[in-house]
Amino acid sequence: MNMIDVAAVARAMATGVANPGIQLVQTRFRAGLVESWDIQPGDRVLEIGCGQGDMTAVLAAAVGEHGQVTGVDIADPSYGAPITLAESAEFLRATPFGDRIDIRFGFDVLTETFPDDEFDHVVLSQCSWYFASLDQLRATLARVRPWARRLAFAEWDLRPTSHGQLAHLLAVQIQGMIEAAGERGDGNVRTPFSYQRLLAVLEETGWQASGARTIDTTGMHDAAWEITICQDVVKGRLHTVPAAMRDLIQSHVDVLETVTPSNEALPVYSVTAAR
Repeated sequence: MNMIDVAAVARAMATGVANPGIQLVQTRFRAGLVESWDIQPGDRVLEIGCGQGDMTAVLAAAVGEHGQVTGVDIADPSYGAPITLAESAEFLRATPFGDRIDIRFGFDVLTETFPDDEFDHVVLSQCSWYFASLDQLRATLARVRPWARRLAFAEWDLRPTSHGQLAHLLAVQIQGMIEAAGERGDGNVRTPFSYQRLLAVLEETGWQASGARTIDTTGMHDAAWEITICQDVVKGRLHTVPAAMRDLIQSHVDVLETVTPSNEALPVYSVTAAR
């Protein structure tokens, strides 16, 4: 595989969508993920849940000028602030690797389709907690299985390795509890599930998992972002939860407030699978 020029990709992305320092950290992290998946130059990749395109850009750098990355997201192109998905996609197309990127928004993989063996890899990178349920993830993994011979998957790991990661863990658990017990919403975290649940779902849907790795998240700002989102969710939606569950969630919120000064990002696990 060609080594990904992390600095070049980060510079290209930061020009349009992010703080350069933060973008370099994010790009370096995603390059580590892509390298763990053994994506080769010339490969055809389908990325599900491409969002603003940070991973899309790294994948495009990895597949090279003869490869192709198709990014799909169920969200509307107008979603996102201060930069919408449509604006981000337009910027990506103008980068040096834009001619190998095809982005499609408002695309539901459960109703849309691709030909069998259209891709070498299907990628789901830190998007699965946005799914409405594990059943939706099961359906998605089963749906995409004929489209590619290999699956590349990454998600935050609910198993903290340091005390400093507890705030991140609590922030996602609180959001997940509110989502499960209250009015269903479209929040940032909807279905936080464990590494063990992921392995079970892969087996249920016919994927043979291998290559599990932990990817370093040092310097990532996601914990702080997730804590802020959690605080907003609590303010806006805690009242929708039944009283008994509300008290339980409030206790978690109380603990979060005591550990919030420590906001290291949780680990991320990477798994590959073959059909």
